[in-house]
Amino acid sequence: MIDKPEYLYLHVPFCKTICSYCDFCHVGYQEKLAEAWLDTIQKDIQQRTLNTQLKTIYIGGGTPTALTSTQLDRLLTMLNPYASVVQEYTIEINPEQFDDNKAQVLKKHGVNRASIGFQSSNTSLLKMMNRHHTLNDVQMTMELLRDVAIDNISLDLMYSLPNQTVDMLHESVRDALRLKPTHLSLYSLTIEPNTLFARKGYQHLDDDMEADMYEWICDELSKQGFEQYEISNFAKDEKYSLHNQAYWNYQDFYGIGCGASGKENGERYDIPKDVKAYIQDPTIKDITTLMKQDQMFEAVMMGLRLKKGIQLDVFQAMFGVSLVDVYPKAIHDLIKSQDLILDEAYLKCSPKGYEILNTILLSFMD
Repeated sequence: MIDKPEYLYLHVPFCKTICSYCDFCHVGYQEKLAEAWLDTIQKDIQQRTLNTQLKTIYIGGGTPTALTSTQLDRLLTMLNPYASVVQEYTIEINPEQFDDNKAQVLKKHGVNRASIGFQSSNTSLLKMMNRHHTLNDVQMTMELLRDVAIDNISLDLMYSLPNQTVDMLHESVRDALRLKPTHLSLYSLTIEPNTLFARKGYQHLDDDMEADMYEWICDELSKQGFEQYEISNFAKDEKYSLHNQAYWNYQDFYGIGCGASGKENGERYDIPKDVKAYIQDPTIKDITTLMKQDQMFEAVMMGLRLKKGIQLDVFQAMFGVSLVDVYPKAIHDLIKSQDLILDEAYLKCSPKGYEILNTILLSFMD
C-alpha cells in the first residue's frame, strides 16, 4: 500500500507588484487571467486523488491575497474536501492587499495560521525592495486576523540587504517583536539571477557582516522568549510551523499550481512557472526520480537544518538502514571536530557546526 502525502502546498502566482528580490513564480495580477487560473486549479485538483485527511495546507506565492475576496473564497472552497481534519492551515499575506472581507473568508474556511511579508520596517529598504506597505499596515493586518481568531501569526524578515546597517536590522526586529507574533522567519538575502536586484548589480552584505547579523538575531530572539528550532525559524510557545517541519523531516507532500513542487513516492516534480502553459495543460510536470542515495542525502540536508537534528529511528524506518552505517566516515570526522553531536535518538549540529552547515553537508556528499 502506498501512503498518500499528508501535506499540501498550493502556489498562487499573482502579485500586484513584483518585489525586487523575488525569483518565485509570479505574474502581474489580471482578473481574467486569475479566473482562468482558478478554473485550471479546479481541474488539477479533480484529476488527482488527494488525501482527504491532510494534516497541513499551505497557500503561498506570489501573493495569495492579490486575489479578490470572491476569488479567494472560490479557491478555499475547492480545498474544503481535504481540510476536514487539517491541523495547520496557513496562508501567506501581503499587508498591502488585505482587508476585513478577506479575513472573513479565511475564518469561514478554517485557516488558522498566517505568514505575513514584513521584511523590514525601514522605509528606504522597503522602497528598494519595491514593497509598498508600512509598519502600520502590518499592525492593521494582524488586528484583522486576530479579530477572526487567527492569532498564530508568523512574520518574515530579511537581513543582509544592500545598504542595510546593523541599526536598521535591530530596529526592524524590535518593531516586529512589538507586534507580538507567535513565529518569526529571518532570511538572509540571496541574489537570484532573474530578479531586479540582479539586473541592478546589487549585492548582499559581506559574509562577516551577515554572520554578525545572524548571531545577533539568534541571541536577541532567545532573550525575547523565542526558541530557534530551525536555521531561519523561531517560535514562541512551541508554535512551530508544522508544514515546514514536514519538509525538514523529509515527508512527502503535494504541490499544486504553476511554480509549485511536490514529492511523492520517490519522485520529485516541479510544475513549470509559465502561467499560460499551466492553464493550457495542468498535468505537465518535470519529474525527477530520486535514487535511494539521493533521498538519504536530502534527508540529511533537510534534517540537519533542525535544531533537534535527524531522528535516527525515523531515518532507519524510512530507508531500512542506519544513518551511521550509511555515512560512517563523515559522522565520525564531524563528531571528532565537534561539529556534530550524536546521541541515542538524534544526530544534530553542535552550536559551532550549525553556523557552517553548508560545509558540513559537503562531507556527506563525499
